[in-house]
Amino acid sequence: MQWIPKFVGFLVASIFLSSAPFAVEGNPLPVGKKNLPEITLKNISPPYKDHIYFQHHRRFPFEYQSSSFSMVNAWWLAEVSTLAYADEAYIQSQFRKIGLNNFRFFTKHSTQCFVVSNREFAILAFRGTEIGKRGESLDIRAIVSDLTADVDARLAEWPRGGKVHQGFKEALEEVWDDICPYMKNLADRGCKIWVTGHSLGAALATLAANRFEAVQGLYTFGSPRVGDSEFQRRFRLRSFRIVNGSDIFSKVPPAGIYRHVGTPKFIDPSSNLLRDRAYADSYGGDPNLADLLREIKDFASWGLIPDSIRDHVPVLYAVALWNRLVDSRS
Repeated sequence: MQWIPKFVGFLVASIFLSSAPFAVEGNPLPVGKKNLPEITLKNISPPYKDHIYFQHHRRFPFEYQSSSFSMVNAWWLAEVSTLAYADEAYIQSQFRKIGLNNFRFFTKHSTQCFVVSNREFAILAFRGTEIGKRGESLDIRAIVSDLTADVDARLAEWPRGGKVHQGFKEALEEVWDDICPYMKNLADRGCKIWVTGHSLGAALATLAANRFEAVQGLYTFGSPRVGDSEFQRRFRLRSFRIVNGSDIFSKVPPAGIYRHVGTPKFIDPSSNLLRDRAYADSYGGDPNLADLLREIKDFASWGLIPDSIRDHVPVLYAVALWNRLVDSRS
């Protein structure tokens, strides 16, 4: 009769596991929300190798045929855009863990991107501008300089119509002749093409998706404005532009000549909720850039990070969207 306690224990464990939320083979239990990491001057800069990438990906496989907004895809592509800041070997190792073994890295001068694929889909991801180097002090002057450069950005003619930020266009052209035929080959083989990026990477992703056209979907995170009103009018891709709180890089170049594209989705930092366009108005719209730059300098003088910079950190996008995904399935 010694088998009875063991059998009862096994039965209880089986009942618990079968009723646990999101219980699937190969994934730890339970699947729950994550704490937003505390961003400090020491960990604000990439790479974010303490982050567990694509955790529970089997429970939430990429919805590569989706034609509307997908919370699963928002989380997946935020993970991809965050991972893009790591080195090539580390990026490739993370994709191998989830069974995406076809990987190609492209780098030219100041532009880096990669394509990861399987038989069903391919993701083209662009690396953004690093806020700073890990282990080094945050260079507020460099941030202010970059933002000021965005304010003074010149417009250049765009092949699909309208005008775009000249610097963004030149950065894409560095790698375009390499990535375009590679993506075309994947598309011709039946792969659904997805494009993503964070920060500068989001701007390049927007231009690449618009130029390639045969794209299933585009998700960007903390994207600056890319082109003028004519570019916005002609932009017809399935595109979702996700902004975390007061992310300052989503507010440059200033509204007026430059316009955003894509359906906006706003992360409320206080609740991790994903809100629509109306939230932008309630959040106050675009603040005065000069005031924001003064705020950044003031905070830096005290060794602090203003929300407008903290909200731009890519790993915060990934964690917040994961939490929203868990909420939506509970």
